[in-house]
Amino acid sequence: MSRPPASRFNVIMTSPRLAAPAVAVLEAAGCAIHYMDPYPSADAVTALCGKIQADAILSRQGPVNAACMDASKNLRIVARHGVGVDDVDIQAAIARGILVTRAPGSNTQAVAEHTMALLLALAKELRPLATAIGGGAWRGAATKVRDIAGMRLGLLGYGPIARAVVPLATAFGMTVSAFDPRKPDLAFGKVHRYATLRELCTNVDVLSVHCPLTPETRHLVDAAALAALPTGAYVLNTARGGIIDEDALAAALDRGHIAGAGLDVFEDEPPPASHPLRNHPRVLPTPHVAGVTDGSLVNMGVMAAECIAARLTGAVVPAHRIVSA
Repeated sequence: MSRPPASRFNVIMTSPRLAAPAVAVLEAAGCAIHYMDPYPSADAVTALCGKIQADAILSRQGPVNAACMDASKNLRIVARHGVGVDDVDIQAAIARGILVTRAPGSNTQAVAEHTMALLLALAKELRPLATAIGGGAWRGAATKVRDIAGMRLGLLGYGPIARAVVPLATAFGMTVSAFDPRKPDLAFGKVHRYATLRELCTNVDVLSVHCPLTPETRHLVDAAALAALPTGAYVLNTARGGIIDEDALAAALDRGHIAGAGLDVFEDEPPPASHPLRNHPRVLPTPHVAGVTDGSLVNMGVMAAECIAARLTGAVVPAHRIVSA
């Protein structure tokens, strides 16, 4: 969209939409919003940034790298439409004096709910049973589903989303434990803490991923971690796809060691049509939608827009939203 006469700042939105309350925040600050197609490439973001000499980027579905930052001499802030910041080159931003912000807590409850929904759907065989009924079949003599009560849930990471999962899981009668690779010695209150990922995996029936994607956590859930889970375990990921070695997961599913996986995220998004986990009979995939609820979209958009407006107009950006090295 072109800049209205009253606009002072150009803001790139790396997706086709932004919640109306967030649009209002930006427009009140004198910003014109330039929307992009879903999942734009780094080159596309860079090209638009240079073309309009962007003052800010509201990053939702496209990567923001050093080349993008160098494309506009006016760029002062990259605000994430969400909690994770793995799509932004943080070190490059710091080196250029560009502020990076995120929206902590904006989608916590929504992602926690989605985590439980994936587990319930897997344990109750909702997808294969619905498919069978749609094809004209009905319950066979051996058809059964699994109990949730009594299952042991292991949380990889113990941030706000993982903590929001705890009361939901315990309400179903699950016991919960955790391992946090960033804070391995932290006490988790009533939730039992394990000192290593292997210890966690050997003592749970469900492994649910809730840590950020960093160089240290990339492929942290590898073949060894999956093998440490008991036969028939489930794997859930509503964090970032790169934390799980997808080839190792596919192999564990194929040999029946892992009973099922609920995946809201993939290492490459969207994954190619040939990706082995897209149509795997033991996988329930969703398109990175766990945090995409009406309420969360408003929360994420407004928090990001507030940071952009503050940065560009000289107001104070909330310190807890600023991402450091």
